[in-house]
Amino acid sequence: MNVVYASNDGYARHLAVSLYSLLEHNKEADKIYLYILSMGLSEENKNRLIEIGAQFEREVIVIELGDLKERFSYEVDTGGFDLSIMARLFVGEVLPETEERVLYLDCDTVVNASLKRLWEMNLESNMVGAVMEPTIYPAVKESIGLSPEEPYFNSGVLLIDLNRWRKEQAQKLLLDFYSSRGGKLFAGDQDTINGALKGRIKPLPPRYNFFTNYRYFRYSHLAKLSPVYQTITKKSFQEAKKHPVILHYMGDERPWKRGNLNHYRKVYDHYLSLTPWAGTKKEEGSYLYMVIYHLMDYATFLCPPIRDMVSRHFGMKVINSRKDS
Repeated sequence: MNVVYASNDGYARHLAVSLYSLLEHNKEADKIYLYILSMGLSEENKNRLIEIGAQFEREVIVIELGDLKERFSYEVDTGGFDLSIMARLFVGEVLPETEERVLYLDCDTVVNASLKRLWEMNLESNMVGAVMEPTIYPAVKESIGLSPEEPYFNSGVLLIDLNRWRKEQAQKLLLDFYSSRGGKLFAGDQDTINGALKGRIKPLPPRYNFFTNYRYFRYSHLAKLSPVYQTITKKSFQEAKKHPVILHYMGDERPWKRGNLNHYRKVYDHYLSLTPWAGTKKEEGSYLYMVIYHLMDYATFLCPPIRDMVSRHFGMKVINSRKDS
C-alpha cells in the first residue's frame, strides 16, 4: 500500500495524528510505503514524522517540493486556502515511477480501521476514486462546468491509478483546467480535480471519507441537495456515521480549536496524545464561535432549511468576494 500526504509546518501535527492512526490500524499490511510531500517542513518536524513511522517499523519518505508557485506557469490564487492543497496535483510527477497506485489522504483525517478493502478496490476504467460531497454550492459546480445532476467529489481522500494518471497526462489536464479558470477557484485543488477529471472519478462509499459535520445531516436531505447522491444507499450512509473508516474533520468545528464540541473530537485527541505533539494546547480565539457552530449542527438535524439558508448566505459571500478580489 502506498500512502501520500502533503503538508507544511502548519499542518504537521495533524498529519502526525492521521499518520499514527493509519499505522495503528494497518499493522497487518505486508508493506506500506509512506510519502510526505513537504512544502518547507522543518527538519524537526520531518524527524518527528519519521519517528512515528519507525515506531511501527515503517519508512516515511519526505519529498521536498519547495515553493509550489514555481510549478505553475501562471499566477494562482487559492482564495485563503494554503497553497499546499495544490500539491496533490503533482503526485504522478514526484512519486517514484515504480508506484502504480497511491492513496492520498488530507492531513485532517483520522483512520479508524484497516484500509485493505479500500486499497484493493477496483477503479475499473476510472482514474480516481473519491467520495461525493453533495453539500457543495450549486454555483461552484456551475463554475467548473458541472450540471446540477452530476456528482461533485471531495478531494480529501483520493485513490489514484497512477498508471492511468501518467499515461493520460492527468497533471497537464489539471493544470490546463486551472489555468482556464484564471488560476482561481473556490476550492482550488478540489474544483480542479472535479472539473478536469469529470467522468473519470469512481464514487467510493462514504465510510472512506466521512465528513464529521455530516453526522448532523439526514440522508434524505443530502439526496435532495444532490439527487445523484441517491446512488449511495441510505444504509451505506448510516454505516459511515456509525463506523467511519476514515474521518475527515470538515467544516469549522475542528477538534484542535478550544471550545469545539465535535462528536468525533476524542478520536483526534487520542491519537494526538500518542505523537511527539502530545500536550499541544488547543487553538484560542474561537470559543464562542464553536458554541454557535455546534448549535447550528443541531439545527441542521432538526430543521435542515436553516442550515441551507445560513450556508447559502455566508458561502455565497465567500464565493462572490473571491470573484471580486
